[in-house]
Amino acid sequence: MSEQPAADVTRPNKCRRLRGRALVGLLRRCGADRSDRLLRPALVVVCLIAVAGLPAGSSVADATRSTALRVLQLNLCNSGRAGCFTGRSVTEAAEVIGAELPDLVTLNEICQDDVAALEHAFAAVHRGGTVISAFKAAGDRSTGAVTRCRNGQPYGVGLLTHLAVPYPGHTVHSGIHPTQDVTDPEERPWLCVHVADVLHACTTHLAATSATVALAQCAHLLDTVVPMIRRSTGYAPTVLSGDLNLRHGGFPDVRSCVPPGYLRIDDGAVQQIMATTDVRICCGRSIGMRGATDHPGLLATLTIDDTRHRAGQAAVNDR
Repeated sequence: MSEQPAADVTRPNKCRRLRGRALVGLLRRCGADRSDRLLRPALVVVCLIAVAGLPAGSSVADATRSTALRVLQLNLCNSGRAGCFTGRSVTEAAEVIGAELPDLVTLNEICQDDVAALEHAFAAVHRGGTVISAFKAAGDRSTGAVTRCRNGQPYGVGLLTHLAVPYPGHTVHSGIHPTQDVTDPEERPWLCVHVADVLHACTTHLAATSATVALAQCAHLLDTVVPMIRRSTGYAPTVLSGDLNLRHGGFPDVRSCVPPGYLRIDDGAVQQIMATTDVRICCGRSIGMRGATDHPGLLATLTIDDTRHRAGQAAVNDR
């Protein structure tokens, strides 16, 4: 469960909290070249096209037929077994959630009860609407059961999301990747929450011991799992956020598993956010975790383009 640490660097936030026409103008300026040439690993503050979902409420949605979403990816190293464990990462994550007000939080290297603790902090900043939480434990090859934290709780990945208004019929999908590193007893999981016609959000924590295995797991999720869920539940704008243990410019390169038309941003290391083209991303930055974990947080501001969403939905329905 231990990995090569990513640099824990806090960068200045150049993405001011804007409202109305000011935010509309910023988002339009961000919708530039989609080429992945613009996504350099060292680039922390970016404006490009990328991902989306549902906000805590936004006047911009009415003005532009778009909806804003702040996505926060966290690897908390909270198993209690890895060298990066400090016992402080969940508390630090709750403080970051309170300060940054994300609408979607993806969680890696956590214990099951950590989801409940962070759901409480998440709900506190989203008084209205609906909060959805989910957890998926990693498998344990040696026992045939689940991997456990030092405290005995199941260990794995989690997801929190907020919907501004109640939406019926959300579904949770999860599983264990079919390709695993047989030298590592931890079997890596994936987790998705699907809100019909609104958002399809996924997270995973891919193999740390083999980049080749991590690439196969990434491809399985994006090429097999996501299309399978779409066929059964219908299309929704899709975002994958997690610690993929793959890098831009690495060998293999993370871009090898990005489906055609998907967009991507990273933290300059192994944490990635990917999304379908009916969404846009503006202003991604690293969030320092004050040494509580060996990874910074990755925060991105996203919007969903309703016109492109409908076009993507129609394309899937026509298949």
